Amino acid sequence: MTAPSAVLRIPQAGERAQPLTGRATLILAGIYYLVGALLVTWWLWRDPASRMVAGNYNDTDQMAWFFRYDATAISHFHLPALVTTGMNAPQGVNVMWNTFMLLPGTLLAPVTLLAGPQTSLTILMTAGFAGSALAMFAVLRRWGVTTRAAGLAGALYGFSPALLHSAIGHYDLQFAVFLPLIVDAAFRLLAGRTTPWRGGIYLGLLAAAQLMINEEMLFDTALTGLIIALLLIRRRSALRPAVAGMAVALGTTLALTGYPLWVQFFGPIPQQGSPFTLDYFKNDLSGLVTPSSLMLFHTSGSAQFAASFQGALPEYLAYLGIPLIIVLLAATVCFWRLPVVRALAVAWALTEVLSLGGTLLAAGHEYSGGKLPWYWVQGLPLLASLVPDRFSIVADGAAAALLAFAVDAAVPLVRNRMPALAAGRRPVALVMSVAFLAVLPLVPKPLPATAATPLPVGWSQAFADLGLPASANVLVVPIPSATFTSPLRWQADTGVPRSMVGGYYMGPAWNGRAYIDGDGTPPAGQYLNALWQLSDGSVPAALSAQLPPTAAAKAVTDAQLRTQLRAWRLSAVVAVATMTSPLGKYLTVLLGRPTVATIDVLAWKLLSERPLVPVAGQFRRNLNARRK
Repeated sequence: MTAPSAVLRIPQAGERAQPLTGRATLILAGIYYLVGALLVTWWLWRDPASRMVAGNYNDTDQMAWFFRYDATAISHFHLPALVTTGMNAPQGVNVMWNTFMLLPGTLLAPVTLLAGPQTSLTILMTAGFAGSALAMFAVLRRWGVTTRAAGLAGALYGFSPALLHSAIGHYDLQFAVFLPLIVDAAFRLLAGRTTPWRGGIYLGLLAAAQLMINEEMLFDTALTGLIIALLLIRRRSALRPAVAGMAVALGTTLALTGYPLWVQFFGPIPQQGSPFTLDYFKNDLSGLVTPSSLMLFHTSGSAQFAASFQGALPEYLAYLGIPLIIVLLAATVCFWRLPVVRALAVAWALTEVLSLGGTLLAAGHEYSGGKLPWYWVQGLPLLASLVPDRFSIVADGAAAALLAFAVDAAVPLVRNRMPALAAGRRPVALVMSVAFLAVLPLVPKPLPATAATPLPVGWSQAFADLGLPASANVLVVPIPSATFTSPLRWQADTGVPRSMVGGYYMGPAWNGRAYIDGDGTPPAGQYLNALWQLSDGSVPAALSAQLPPTAAAKAVTDAQLRTQLRAWRLSAVVAVATMTSPLGKYLTVLLGRPTVATIDVLAWKLLSERPLVPVAGQFRRNLNARRK
């Protein structure tokens, strides 16, 4: 029998413990980061299927819709179509111009089908925090950073204010796992640590994966990596194998994403320009030092400043805090002679400047006379579609890496310059204490949660009774739009209808230029939405309040309404209303008795030969008379 000591050796008193292996260290770090991610998303996990981060229901509902769309396609054993009439029927939507998130939506399709899209989004967000932190940790360890410094830097990046605020509905930005890995793969090629074929294919796979999550962040990451490379490369001869590897990476990326990119730029439903106002979504300079209510340490004044930010809280990405900025600037000055510190410091500074947009915004005031670097390129093709403040995500990554290398450089400096502290681990304790205190103001609170819009009673039953084919176009009233996305949530939670009029998307208007919701809701649709707002209480007031007053009350003739209904090529009309509500009465006059009537849902199955009743005008006159 083998002696126990041959299998398990008990350390002697005073003997130092053996260091963890690389794999064990990664696993342990991943566990710590996962615990942190669960704490940040704690309120969501109380009911992951129906709770979302408060503050941006529009984008969250849209993302839930895309996840349901992905899962439905996977359940029929094919990838999601890149042009769909599932939204904005009958014209459709080019999903490549939208926050499609094909990769995570496909991978999480089983979860979506079993537990709903919001559960998938909650899993994705948790993985985004923990995975982003672990990716930064692994990359820094690979390049020789100590475990302690890499651990702190990973936490700084993975739970940075930029990612924390992106968690308010911007799941495609918050999942920043691949960004450090892409930079790492590129620099392994530049350093000759891998072969052009092996390293190029790996880099191409990472780039393709990121492109299927968010194209914008792939550009920001590539630009950041280019800045660092230009400051680190000293010999042109080192570029030859790297260029070959980059060519392999480009070929790999195009092989995997060439068709989706072709559909985006040359396929159906083309669009030009950006739906966003230039120089609007940019950082406020004061935001660098003003914490929002999502930070554990904040004041009522700072929270109010962040809440009033012109880009809204999901785009409030600048914050780093005065202590960390001071430490980073001091580290840059002290260790400027180190090429890696110099390169990271310049990359951090330049990306922070780019995040400020084209003109300076400070303390809520616009200084249009102060032209910044982004001003000169913001109108260029493709660049016009970028949102400047999102450079903060890669800026926080550069800041985290800079802090890690600075910590490791500071330990021997303290040991040499401060003899009184040179004994034992005192230099390490001192440096890590300073770094920890610098990062402390960035500690987040658990994200605030709210309930997703509940499903109207009878929604699923109404569609089951209608028995519509998958290709049927359905008009749901209220008609969804960017300002009212609850119908998208209902569709996402149930998978019906498969094809719906209206939606929240980026698409071309009549002139081919990109806008939010394309041409928007036509006057006939606005009138139906206005009638829905006059509900007699069958619809919760909180939902009705989501639809702001519009010009929908303008006169819409019966002929215009009938023409619009035919233009939508409808198979059914489904209204979240009761028979006694203004909307229910009007649609009954227009379409006849409902085919299906449940507690909160009325539905009409339309036949192409069935005429619309031409007496709605008198109903509208009576309704207007009662309102007066």
